[in-house]
Parts: sequence; C-alpha cells; structure tokens
Amino acid sequence: MSIRVMLVDDQVLLRTGFRMVLAAQPDMEVVAEAGDGVEALEVLRSAAVDVVLMDVRMPKLDGVETTRRICSQPDAPKVLILTTFDLDEYAFSGLKAGASGFMLKDVPPAELLGAIRSVHSGDAVVAPSTTRRLLDRFSPMLPSSGREPEHKELGRLTEREREVMLLVAQGLSNGEIAARLVLSEATVKTHVGRILTKLGLRDRVQVVVLAYETGLVRAGGGAAG
Repeated sequence: MSIRVMLVDDQVLLRTGFRMVLAAQPDMEVVAEAGDGVEALEVLRSAAVDVVLMDVRMPKLDGVETTRRICSQPDAPKVLILTTFDLDEYAFSGLKAGASGFMLKDVPPAELLGAIRSVHSGDAVVAPSTTRRLLDRFSPMLPSSGREPEHKELGRLTEREREVMLLVAQGLSNGEIAARLVLSEATVKTHVGRILTKLGLRDRVQVVVLAYETGLVRAGGGAAG
C-alpha cells in the first residue's frame, strides 16, 4: 500500500514541486493538500493520511499549532515539519508539539523521500545528529528549554535504560549506541521501546526534547553533570 502524504504549505509552487517528486515514487501518493493550518485540519477530517509535510509559517494557523492539534487526535498521521535555516527555532516548538522530525525546505529529494519512509515505518527518526544541532543552537533561547523539575516518570527507568536515553538524546543511532554499550542493535531497540512506553512518549525525537527540558542533557550535547 502506498504511503498517503498530505502537503500543507501556503506556497502553491512549493507544493507543486513536492507533489511532482512524490508522484514519481511507486510507494507514495499525495492524497491531500492545504494552504494553511485551518484548511489542513478541515481536510484531515475526511482524508486518510499517513504522513503530513507541514510548513511552519502560514496564515490563519501556523504549523506548530496545527501540528499540536493533529497529534492530539487518536491515530493521528505522522508530521514532518518543513523549515528553513532562518526559522529553525520553530522546528523545536514543532517537535514539542508532536512532530516526528523536521526537514529543510531545500532538502535533496532523496533525503526527503527517505525521511517520509522512515517516519511512516515507525522509526520517527530524521537525522538525529541534525536534531541535536538544532537543539544545541536554539534551546537556550526558548523559555521552555530552561531546567525544570525532572519528569516524574524518569525514576521508573532502569540504570541501563537511563544510559540508553542519554545516548539517544545526544544524537546517537541505535547502531552507535550498540557499539558504545557493547550490546546488539536489537537489544538497544528493545530498551528504546521500553523508554518510550515508561515515559509516555511517541518517538525518539520526543526523548531528545525531554532530555533537554529536564536538564539531563545540556546544550552542546553532553550529559549534565
């Protein structure tokens, strides 16, 4: 079955470009489009969508609030935030709102397609090292990124799970974590799954955000001392 994609952007030309790229793929189809957040929410009431490509700056309702509303619904589609270098600070808010990742608008087509497939498959990981760099750059500038009391569920993690969480938050892939801790990738994946369940998080991206917000990881990528 094809991956059903929705394009949400107020620039018609940009949507047209994305549609052409996706239409050339045998495993993808654009099933819906919207020019702003309000229209996107309306369209999603009747359209079956797997992945939403979401712009951040739009009239009526921006991409961050639209993402928050979409992700609060049961069986919500995955959301990929589309951003530009000068709007990266919005991507952090988008991740907090429930987006599974973010991409630059000028991303090479192959990377965009890979990101859509990755998110659709449930990995919800789009260039974790890029996510880390964005958080390193912008988290000190955001009111919500200061140190807060620890997430109450963090105490439920085992020592090993906490160790894995810290490495996920520092941008390491499952393979890199496995090598660092001398574990199999399957074991690391199991640990990550348990971390998500215990903390009530949707995906690894939210693990990164939580680690920064609780002070487990400092801007710069290192574990807090």
